Amino acid sequence: MNHRAFKTEINEQFARIAKAIANTHRLELVDLLAQGERSVEELANEAALSIANASQHLQALREAHLIIARKQGLRVYYRLADPTVYQLVQLIRQIAERQLAEVERIIDTYLTERKVLEPVTINELISRLHEPGLIVLDVRPVLEYTQGHIAGARSIPIDEIQQRLHELPPDQEIVAYCRGAYCVFADEAVQLLLSHGYQARRMQQGYPDWKLADLPTETD
Repeated sequence: MNHRAFKTEINEQFARIAKAIANTHRLELVDLLAQGERSVEELANEAALSIANASQHLQALREAHLIIARKQGLRVYYRLADPTVYQLVQLIRQIAERQLAEVERIIDTYLTERKVLEPVTINELISRLHEPGLIVLDVRPVLEYTQGHIAGARSIPIDEIQQRLHELPPDQEIVAYCRGAYCVFADEAVQLLLSHGYQARRMQQGYPDWKLADLPTETD
């Protein structure tokens, strides 16, 4: 057996995955697809890309078998090929947080209010999920909530909270969550709720992390 040839060829295949994901926009696209299936147009809009540019990045991810596509009418819809694809993104983030001081600097620069917002971990929320006085609030877009959400969570998208505050009981604790650790929707929701006298906290992780942990979810 030619051990050198084996190592070279097998590592080339591993490198295909690393190369496919090693792009700012592709990491964001995978993060979006972790919320649920999306069309090219929807992904392009969310990631602030042209449709042509989004399509190129999606093709690179597809060639590495990280995502799969289906066609419906004139539209092409994409989804993650396997839940472990998002797990790869989780690991990249964890390593970056531990090894790159720049990550903490960026968080401190842009998420200045996060330091004073007490987070709720997934484990804490699991233990409190059935408390009658707790509201779990999903502040992602309605489409994402419909495709999957934490069991029992209520949906009020971040851009509707100001107008729908009257729907939330002021005497109950609220835990808001969104797309993930670096999504700011939950931060913004909690800041707004606190400013109106509500007792609110943000979940430290997001819906994809909850789903990947095989915790109770629902579709609508």
